[in-house]
Amino acid sequence: MPVWNQLLSEFEAVSPEQRGLWITNQFATWLGKVSALRKDKNVIIYGSAFLQKQDVPASFVSITHEDLNGLMAVIKGMEFEKGLTLILHTPGGVTNATESLVDYLHAKFPSIEVIVPTFAMSAGTMISMAADRIVMAHHSQLGPIDPQIPTVAGRSYSAQTIVDQFDAAKADIARDPIFAHAWAPILASLGPGLLKESSNALAYSEKMVANWLENYMLAGDADASTRAAEIAKYFADNSHHKSHGRRIGRDEAAAQGLVIEELETNQDLQEAVLTVYHLMTIWFEQTNFTKMIWGTTGNQWLKNWGGTA
Repeated sequence: MPVWNQLLSEFEAVSPEQRGLWITNQFATWLGKVSALRKDKNVIIYGSAFLQKQDVPASFVSITHEDLNGLMAVIKGMEFEKGLTLILHTPGGVTNATESLVDYLHAKFPSIEVIVPTFAMSAGTMISMAADRIVMAHHSQLGPIDPQIPTVAGRSYSAQTIVDQFDAAKADIARDPIFAHAWAPILASLGPGLLKESSNALAYSEKMVANWLENYMLAGDADASTRAAEIAKYFADNSHHKSHGRRIGRDEAAAQGLVIEELETNQDLQEAVLTVYHLMTIWFEQTNFTKMIWGTTGNQWLKNWGGTA
């Protein structure tokens, strides 16, 4: 397997005007190898430069409704009946957009698997749980799916944290009304309607993920509905995870009931997937691009700090 430094040296040895062609040929080669190792499935890499470009606005590196345009462009010409292998690298993003992307992909492909080279957090975890299986390496990670709610103070907080805080205030004030004076400035900073919005967001995310699990990953299981609800609740439980960025590795994910395949069991697949991942990171580091959707057909959709290409 060509390691990251080797690929970077090869990239830098190419003249600047030829680097676009070099990266195109490399993606064609290595995405093709992933396809061959996954029974000729269509392969798409959806990747974000959230690790390389931490100073750009969130919409340039996170899942948004705009990504639907990218998927539509990239899957054109694919043989949908072969199914899809989605290589996913993302910090997450907009829940509503995630629902749109998942529904669109399932409308096109009869089977979907997700490979996580390193990170598929938040809404990326939701997409992963809408697949038939998730392929993860030892270092790969998913994350909690509790929705993040912006407040009038300009920060975002876990919807579960907001609900818990209102419950704590209610209990304190019921026990002794004098606590109302202490809670008043805190509750005022959260804004009207936030409690209901947070409760709705939690219910929406959990129900959506549970439905996906029941209909795809756990399809055919006699107890699918109950198991799906339990898994969705676990991943959304901020009270347990304590942080929206907490690492949920493959062993923990499998213990909760997700269908997990270990990437290391197929060394050729591991080599191909990690090479695709390294190529993506080099492209992000050496260009202004912040997001990519790239398929085995050669179709690509790239977003950069100045627009889309």
